[in-house]
Amino acid sequence: MSKRTGVDELKLLGLLWKESPAGSRSGISTQSITTLAVNLADKEGPGAVTIRRLAAEAGVTAMALYPHIGGRAELFELMLDHIAGSTYTPTGLPDDADWRARISAIADANWKKCQEHPWVTDAASGRPVPGPGASTKYEAELRAFDGIGLTDIEMDHTLTALISLVHGTARATIATHRSREPDEQNDTGWWANIEPALTAAIGDRARFPTASRVSQALGEATGKANDPEGAYRSGVALFIEGLSGQVEGA
Repeated sequence: MSKRTGVDELKLLGLLWKESPAGSRSGISTQSITTLAVNLADKEGPGAVTIRRLAAEAGVTAMALYPHIGGRAELFELMLDHIAGSTYTPTGLPDDADWRARISAIADANWKKCQEHPWVTDAASGRPVPGPGASTKYEAELRAFDGIGLTDIEMDHTLTALISLVHGTARATIATHRSREPDEQNDTGWWANIEPALTAAIGDRARFPTASRVSQALGEATGKANDPEGAYRSGVALFIEGLSGQVEGA
């Protein structure tokens, strides 16, 4: 489900931009089925989203869905566009005079969406067909960068770099949470189990003096073997600091 292949791009454009009317008898629409699919993916993972399962959930035949969602590949794109379009709802991005606050809000909103829909972080980027949701999101984000001293191309590159930072650390955070047992809050117990064997395997800790020092400091401070959520916060702060130096020093 995470690979964006097999999409009929012309069909997808029609589905994205021209909402099909709800069937007079079935009551289904592109929007209603897309929302149903997103909710199912959030609860059970994208693998659970099949045409047959959606048809059963909607109380219609599988054939009744195709005019509204195309095939499974097109449906996945509709789902991603739906989520993109809800990134800044209901209040939108803050119209803050301080551009740093606007950039921080972009990062936080995208981080939140990744936590709400963790399967999105596994989606390959490729060349997605722009839909109304993604286009609305892109417009709002570019406006947050507009007027701070970047060229149009720099705005796009900077935004892309920021979203990549958010998605990368969000993906690592989600993977870390998935690796823990349901009752585990940190990695302390896991580390206590493997530390003696790891120490014996490594032998002389002086082989990796910097790594040993840093990992020990991180573990003592956070109780974690790695801390991608902390990396997200630090990364965004460094990103904004670096951007500030570029635009204010120009």
